[in-house]
Amino acid sequence: MTIVGVSIAGSSGSIGRQTLEVIYAENAKSLAENTGVDYVVHGLGVGSSIDVLIEQAKIFSPRVVAVADESLHHQVRDALPNVRVVRDMEDLVDGADVVVNGVVGFAGLEVTLETLRQGKRLALANKESLIAAGPVVQPLRAVRGAEIVPVDSEHCAIHQCLRSTVRPDVEVARLVLTASGGPFRGRSKQDLAEVTVDQALAHPTWNMGPKITIDSSTLMNKGLEVIEAHELFGVDYSRIEVVVHPQSVIHSMVEFSDGSTIAQLSLPDMRLPIGYALAHPHRGLTAFGRIDWAALSRLDFEEPDLETFRCLTLAYQAGRAGGTAPAFLSAANEVAVEAFLAGLLKWPDIAAVVESSMQSYEATDGTLTSREIIEADRVGRETARKVLLV
Repeated sequence: MTIVGVSIAGSSGSIGRQTLEVIYAENAKSLAENTGVDYVVHGLGVGSSIDVLIEQAKIFSPRVVAVADESLHHQVRDALPNVRVVRDMEDLVDGADVVVNGVVGFAGLEVTLETLRQGKRLALANKESLIAAGPVVQPLRAVRGAEIVPVDSEHCAIHQCLRSTVRPDVEVARLVLTASGGPFRGRSKQDLAEVTVDQALAHPTWNMGPKITIDSSTLMNKGLEVIEAHELFGVDYSRIEVVVHPQSVIHSMVEFSDGSTIAQLSLPDMRLPIGYALAHPHRGLTAFGRIDWAALSRLDFEEPDLETFRCLTLAYQAGRAGGTAPAFLSAANEVAVEAFLAGLLKWPDIAAVVESSMQSYEATDGTLTSREIIEADRVGRETARKVLLV
């Protein structure tokens, strides 16, 4: 029996909950078919959602749980007397074989760094930590045993497609990231002047957390994924394209030097990339997102509307600028999205706040450290908050 210890940072969120669903399904399948693989939940971590954490812990019996809000530790200890309770999410890495980073936003950076430092497999759903801190993360990927397997559907799709070549540096012509277009696909800038938070949260194909869903509505999510693709796969921005594909069945594509294009297809289901990351380099036993080919009538594609969805262009610009620009962009965007969700900002002004903030960005020279990334994040947030007050 091969036992795989899994820690989940952000276990109360969408990715965390679905990871536990995958673990339950895979263990049931393994037991039924005697495949000899058993996933054990080593650690769970949340910010403050202790009711969810306690319920999960009683089912999956982790050895350690992390609660960022230290004032809640006594309640967790009372409910889980045999479980070690810690404050820092990175403490979940010790003793785990695979760490799922489902923390939302820049707060997931330390989990990413610690997992790679310890030479573990990182199932990465926290795109901001790689986008913002790419220059800091990249050297750690050389640590023996360290590997990043992306959990989001687009980069997982590219990861799978690239398994068809042994010379990606020579044979990859371009990466094509697909975008659903979000809830406002096909609508003009004028149409979107007064859209509500509920309308922006009504994603047509994916069930995600609020921040990612709003980013999807502005196409900032896709822009951040372009930066992430550059960091993950080492492909220049000139060879990373975005195409709108409303069905969300083709999750991304790789075009090769001989003109061949390989795509990964499945119905929208985040449990598939989660299962892929847990089982890598093998595949999971449970089918998630299986396609009924007789019922799949069409696959449509169109160019993104860069005038209405300005955030995609802003992300390309920040990615090409490099250095701390992506960290600054991501931070400013988080502030703008928070303001929109709180009813303090109109939807079109999310891009306006980010663009105005980026005009104040000052590049940093030399080799970057975590401290400089964190400082860029702080300044990006501070700048965006000042823009909101204007």
